[in-house]
Amino acid sequence: MSAVSTIEWTEEFARAVRRLIDVSVDDYYNPYRTFEWPETITPDGLWMSRELLSVYGTAAEQELSHEQLVELSRWESVNLYSLIAHGIRELLIEVMRRIHTPGYEIPTPYFHHFIGEENEHMWFFAEFCLRYAGRIYPDRRMVFPTDERAPEMNNFIVFSQILIFEQIGDYFNAHMAADEKLPETVRAVNRIHHRDESRHIAFGGKLVKALFEEVRRTHSAEEVEEVGQYLRGYIDLIIQMLYSRDAYQDAGIANPTRFRAAVMADPARAAITARIIERTNNFYRRIGLFH
Repeated sequence: MSAVSTIEWTEEFARAVRRLIDVSVDDYYNPYRTFEWPETITPDGLWMSRELLSVYGTAAEQELSHEQLVELSRWESVNLYSLIAHGIRELLIEVMRRIHTPGYEIPTPYFHHFIGEENEHMWFFAEFCLRYAGRIYPDRRMVFPTDERAPEMNNFIVFSQILIFEQIGDYFNAHMAADEKLPETVRAVNRIHHRDESRHIAFGGKLVKALFEEVRRTHSAEEVEEVGQYLRGYIDLIIQMLYSRDAYQDAGIANPTRFRAAVMADPARAAITARIIERTNNFYRRIGLFH
């Protein structure tokens, strides 16, 4: 496994790691005692903010009744939380491969907090799905890279995928945490996840920037451009997974495959997608990968 890193960690990065560790310790909570799990969640209200639904703004949305939108919001919540749970499992595997390995001595102390918090996130999102929907949707692989690339490139891609996944998920979490129209249980899982992810994203941004500097030192402009295209493709993959045939089918929508294609192709979705990925695109522009 090619995880060896030759990164020259700055003192600024080391200080940031120490600050994040202190905040993680101060903010620690027991998730198994934090949540109140009611027997049911309001059946006639949305489980996801309407503007976050995959059909929002489309012609298809206008054809759905309020009852159908409510049902769709239930299953799109299950899809989102299932994606988060499966994605966390995959990112934990990658972080575990690097903890206490040569080159990662500086970030390793924070990796311990990251691993513990992400494991708890995986638990409460899975618990929500199992309690209120009776299932978790199947795993849609996050396509983490193999070891075919050079170690420094592989490391950059892995932590970039983790950061991208967290940033896109946090767009939904932050919005739903603040949406007073949603049931409190829905707001609570999103609120707590958003609070923790704010630290993970801050750490991830600093880590990815340092990894990218190493990549630029050791690889050609053509290779850097190729990895940029790879990550753009990964962003597209995450967005596509938000349009779930499983969710459409469980919501009782006729011909879910055709419905999914129509919704994804609706011109209204382009501007919405741009907002979802804006923070990610801006980050990679700032570090010099996206142009």
